[in-house]
Amino acid sequence: MAERAVPKILPTSVIGSHALPGWFWTALDAIKEGEYGQTDIREVMDDAVNAAIRDQESAGIDIITDGEMRRWFFVQGFYSLFTGLEQLPPLRTQGVYGYDSPPRYRLVDKVTASRGLGIVDEYRYLREQTDHAIKVTCPGPLTLTIHMQARKGDAYDGDRLALAYDVAEIVNRELHALAGEGVRFIQLDEPSYSIVPGEANEWVRLYNTAVRGVQEKGVRLALHVCFGNLSSRPRGKRRYAWMFPVLLDIAADQLVLEFANREMVELELLGEIVRGGKDAAAGVVDVKSFYVETPEDVAERVRACLQHVGPDRLTIVPDCGFFQLPRWLCALKLKAMVDGVQIVRKELMG
Repeated sequence: MAERAVPKILPTSVIGSHALPGWFWTALDAIKEGEYGQTDIREVMDDAVNAAIRDQESAGIDIITDGEMRRWFFVQGFYSLFTGLEQLPPLRTQGVYGYDSPPRYRLVDKVTASRGLGIVDEYRYLREQTDHAIKVTCPGPLTLTIHMQARKGDAYDGDRLALAYDVAEIVNRELHALAGEGVRFIQLDEPSYSIVPGEANEWVRLYNTAVRGVQEKGVRLALHVCFGNLSSRPRGKRRYAWMFPVLLDIAADQLVLEFANREMVELELLGEIVRGGKDAAAGVVDVKSFYVETPEDVAERVRACLQHVGPDRLTIVPDCGFFQLPRWLCALKLKAMVDGVQIVRKELMG
């Protein structure tokens, strides 16, 4: 189907993940217990994606995703596609779920993914369901290795960076496959950048390895760097300045940053991004808060962003994905974001 046009000023989008409906959590439990057949599973996943699409369309989002509904806890669902890993039990199973709660993986061989990452199939389904512009998302190579333990004597002899570069090659093959399918906008997500200060130069090289040759195929590329979703709390200082200006060396067309949960600090970086030849996307809705922003709240934040970047170079997004938020809250925040942007668009157009 023909893709509808995206507004030239202040287009709206999402980061990637959508809130899971209550019935979907129940279905996931049943799937884990082996109670669903393959057809049942496919129907459940398709229905969840359809719900995410309709929610975004209903809110008026310009550039949508599939909600990452077929994935699990951002990166954990990908590990079943990798060879060379041996699953270990989580370090902690009691209390509030945190960074030490997921399963971990020992490296028993070089990491490969002969079947790819499954994102091509996700895109194919999404493209058939909507006429909206689409953004395809993929975790970056550093973040994809977050639960893999590189230890002395293993397949990488403890060199996590060598592991990450192997994963970057896997990501690169997936991105080229997506380009071959006609995808024109891809965002890599790297919340892990905010965890290890001082490595910005290496992270840029790693990202550029993952996207090598993709822009040349007519694909618009974005990099999202944030400080975690509702439960993924930051493990470092919630500042971006230490990454600049090095981060501007990434082979991307757009840099996507979080601002709402940080009281809109560091907005001056939007100006640096544009002067560095890239477009910006600003997070103006807080996914870590149950406070429902009003449209005027959003409009005020957008106006603050526009002090540093023109409306033709700025996309408006939430801070991060909505996974783990209630669906009703996600819907209200998306609608408030769109309505707030509409206020500012009308002001700009006189």
